[in-house]
Amino acid sequence: METRDLLADHAERIQELYAAALDGLGPEDAHVRPGGRGNPIAWLLWHTARVQDDHVAALAGVPQAWESWADRFDLPFSRSDIGYGHDSAEVDAVRVADLGLLGGYHRDVHALTLDYLRRVDGDELDRVVDDAWDPPVTAGVRLVSVVGDCLQHLGQAAYVRGLLAGS
Repeated sequence: METRDLLADHAERIQELYAAALDGLGPEDAHVRPGGRGNPIAWLLWHTARVQDDHVAALAGVPQAWESWADRFDLPFSRSDIGYGHDSAEVDAVRVADLGLLGGYHRDVHALTLDYLRRVDGDELDRVVDDAWDPPVTAGVRLVSVVGDCLQHLGQAAYVRGLLAGS
């Protein structure tokens, strides 16, 4: 198996888990904060897509899919906001009445990701993308980080769905 195929398989799994998190979800449940403080599914999905979009677009040297979606979401943040470090009020501000927006946005992010992965080779994976760290971060390390972050947040969304189903 080629490395790019392994990474594409991860991307496909992320897309499948993302779609599953939305399947049959209503807007009310999407915004429930477990315990009144936890992250709601809508925020988790928005943040997951934003992180993937931001990081992969930067690696690929292309515009983010968010550029054509931000106005439709109409969130009170800068266009560059990906949710990192959001406080409770900012988490609450992620309100998505039409959950189809989340699915459509992530489908575009997924397409951007697959397009980038089609051209990934060993040289690209070894390319240093952030030398502010020791050791410097390569494109390969950044991709592994994106996969881990996406899977973690999608697992959290699945957990919240389980909590809602049991209540």
